[in-house]
Amino acid sequence: MSKNYLKYRKYVGTVQFDADDRIFHGHVLGINDSISFEGSSVEELEQDFKAAIENYLETCRKIGKEPEKPFKGAFNLRLDPSLHEMLVAGALQEGKTLNAFVKDVLKKAVSEMHLS
Repeated sequence: MSKNYLKYRKYVGTVQFDADDRIFHGHVLGINDSISFEGSSVEELEQDFKAAIENYLETCRKIGKEPEKPFKGAFNLRLDPSLHEMLVAGALQEGKTLNAFVKDVLKKAVSEMHLS
């Protein structure tokens, strides 16, 4: 299975290929600050990704800013009202909070996808 992302120090970056310029490029997901990287080979892309993360962390340290943590564990989700109702019913049936029920459903779905 191929993947279009990189991971380093809990940061995740997208990977895209620009066929016109013949270069890989990407940006870090899950934070508001902008971190981008590029390379003309997979090795260069990986090196620039890691260097961009290290540079971000060093810059934050120098200016006294707390680096943003990717994927803080909370996000808003908009659902069709009927799906919302079904999730609440499922949670009640299992004696769980809606949050706990949805976490369990998502964990199961992701584990079945074999994501790492």
